[in-house]
Amino acid sequence: MSLIYEKKDGIAYLTLNRPEAHNALAPETMLELLDAWTDYRDDDAMRCAIITGAGDKSFCAGADLGRLIPLFTRAKEPENEAERRIQNDPMLSMQAILRDFELNKPVVAAVNGNAIAGGMELLYSTDLRVAAEGARFGLQEVKWGIFPMGGSSVKLPRQLPYARAMEMLLTGGLMDAQEALHYGLVNRVVPAGQVMAEAERFARIIAKNGPLAVQAVKKAVLANIGLDLKKGLAKEMELAMPIFMSQDAQEGPRAFKEKREPKFLGK
Repeated sequence: MSLIYEKKDGIAYLTLNRPEAHNALAPETMLELLDAWTDYRDDDAMRCAIITGAGDKSFCAGADLGRLIPLFTRAKEPENEAERRIQNDPMLSMQAILRDFELNKPVVAAVNGNAIAGGMELLYSTDLRVAAEGARFGLQEVKWGIFPMGGSSVKLPRQLPYARAMEMLLTGGLMDAQEALHYGLVNRVVPAGQVMAEAERFARIIAKNGPLAVQAVKKAVLANIGLDLKKGLAKEMELAMPIFMSQDAQEGPRAFKEKREPKFLGK
């Protein structure tokens, strides 16, 4: 399997498992990713997800240039069912890297190595990011005459200052982990051996919080990007009020008053 999907203690773990290919996204990987995100979204017991890559060199090198991209350009005929599905419906790949997949549950990225092209684009839809000290980030599609269509022209200028985003998009140059931290593209930079532990620390904190509140907060943030202030505040109220009517909203203050950990049911 090119993706390892595991669930433990309310946390879903997705591990890109092609270290020999720098965890590049093959057709099978895309379909396995989409299945995993769908399961995570629909499993009420799962409160947070962590995505990472196998090995210590690459988080994800992006689309497999030998197998996936030729399917998109029709330079290659499908050789198996996965390739046929991807060529017949390229949007499956976009959903797999969360470009066009609605996911209101939180995702933490454990960036164990380089995040390039589609690997970089996968990060846009994660919420917290922990990077290894040697990790590098970049969009090198223009070097190969293709367009970074995993959301880069829309999402990257919203997550980096305009000029820095354009430098990455137009030159194909790489950003190191410390610069990514400086610009707020990642939350933490740690030694390589500590990446998963730090990602799990974040995930456990999130998993203990009220799941309805967490999901509503993420949904509100995503919905309000680009809205003017008045419409954004109205949308926030629309999404917030049902949370205050929930059982969890009663349990949280009660637990605080009784000096105990809250027991959230997601209701």
